[in-house]
Amino acid sequence: MTYRFAAAAFGAALLASGPLSAQTVTGAGASFPFPVYAKWAEAYKAATGVTVNYQSIGSGGGIRQIQARTVDFGATDAPLKGDELQKGGLVQFPTVLGGVVPVVNIAGIEAGQIKLTGEVLAEIFRGGVRKWSDPKIAALNPGAKLPDANITPVYRSDASGTTAIFTTYLSESEAAFKTELGSNTTIDWPVGQGGKGNEGVAATVKQVANAIGYVEYAYAKQNKLAYTQLRNKDGRFVSPDAESFSAAAAGANWTSQPGFGISLTSQPGATSWPITAPTFVLIPKDAKDPAKTAEVIKFFDWAFKSGGKLATDLDYVALPEKTVADVRMMAFKDAKTN
Repeated sequence: MTYRFAAAAFGAALLASGPLSAQTVTGAGASFPFPVYAKWAEAYKAATGVTVNYQSIGSGGGIRQIQARTVDFGATDAPLKGDELQKGGLVQFPTVLGGVVPVVNIAGIEAGQIKLTGEVLAEIFRGGVRKWSDPKIAALNPGAKLPDANITPVYRSDASGTTAIFTTYLSESEAAFKTELGSNTTIDWPVGQGGKGNEGVAATVKQVANAIGYVEYAYAKQNKLAYTQLRNKDGRFVSPDAESFSAAAAGANWTSQPGFGISLTSQPGATSWPITAPTFVLIPKDAKDPAKTAEVIKFFDWAFKSGGKLATDLDYVALPEKTVADVRMMAFKDAKTN
């Protein structure tokens, strides 16, 4: 099944079906980068006339569709390992950096007013801390007017790279979470309720009083959700923004893993956001239609050259110049486009 998605329309409306032209490429996958991919697609079409249709269906769906070759590129926040890339005949590369942020819906609480640690956050999502008035939360927030109300954790109901990033961080933060739930794109959550995509989690948190969820930062801002501060590896409480995401990536060794598949959770640094993450694109190494793969590469190469401000405007962080050079030299040249 070929998906036709109006990437320029943030609301994600499906286009009428019909034959795809040579000037159209299709992608599907992670909701984490959807806001920036939509902006890039809109600007790219204005500049080149080429349409990039991207459907936000979650990382698991994006991986499945590129493996089945029903789209021209897939997108995932949970990078595939080297053996998975080889088995699937895929090339993987990062496109942009962002941050996963806890968001809450507590009456009278605004963005950045609540402080949490990774340990307490892990306890909330495994059901160990159940009320906002719990002494562990109160100790981190002296003077805050927290209700004596049950916490409703909100999680991703679909296979999600955002969940993989979030649960990696929680597993690094608390041994009990790692033992009981672990890290993966899907988790058998013991408490709370699910939402599909970053969009669904944001909407559910907004609707449910005393909820807490996790979304990519752009979704928190666009939905006017109150994010929490988090204590980072250096023991500092920090807020999410482009600077704290950049700080977390400052010492990253991108070529240390196949397909650039590094993790940026729990990075050192006084200003580092502890749930920073890159997001990745998957393309065929030997495509049935090499011209389409060439168009995908042209799109992301354009984004590296011209899409930095659009990414910054949405609070994503562009890749370092050295990493972009490595992507061009390694990933782009690995894909057969003629």
